[in-house]
Amino acid sequence: MLLQPHQRVKLDDTEDTLFYAYPRFVTHVDNNFISQLTNLYRQELKPNTKILDLMSSWVSHLPPEMKFSHIEGHGMNEEELKKNERLDHYFLQNLNSNMQLPLENEDFDAVLCTVSIQYLQYPEAIFMEIARILKPQGVAIFTFSNRMFYQKAITAWRDATDRQRIFLTKSYFQSVPEFDTPEVIVQQPETPNFLQMLGMGAKDPFYAVYARKKSIDL
Repeated sequence: MLLQPHQRVKLDDTEDTLFYAYPRFVTHVDNNFISQLTNLYRQELKPNTKILDLMSSWVSHLPPEMKFSHIEGHGMNEEELKKNERLDHYFLQNLNSNMQLPLENEDFDAVLCTVSIQYLQYPEAIFMEIARILKPQGVAIFTFSNRMFYQKAITAWRDATDRQRIFLTKSYFQSVPEFDTPEVIVQQPETPNFLQMLGMGAKDPFYAVYARKKSIDL
């Protein structure tokens, strides 16, 4: 296991289902981040494929012109998932208490996770599950910024810099031998720090770490 017990701790250790009991119909990141995310999906996803939107909400940020054979949603709040028009089906599950996904082996072409990786207490187990359900050459795409529900993020994430969070996410992929070498995208705002502090022209940084499942050796 990559993380030690103290690195998995959350400041708010109450039951996660209580925290997510009320819907939050917000995007948590700005339009600049969303635009970069949608463009990444446009580049890495293929039409008519099967997608799992892990830790999803009321919007998936998928390219509107792309059609998929099936989009499965996962989350913690049913009202949010019901409102997500891109989902064909969804299921509720707390991944910090039950890490086994109720999905078939090698059934998905892509797994997406947007601005939520920081809440996984056992990411190594979840990444193993993602590798299990992905088809060979299927892609897992994790994106994040510097925003979070601070009290629900694990210590390893809270105490890290953005750069360290990129390396942490890469290490999750590297802990699972079925994944190829992960790729990284870093888009940081060019606005001077003093203007960002004044709330002028600030943009959310965009970070993506993604990798494909290795092909089966013949």
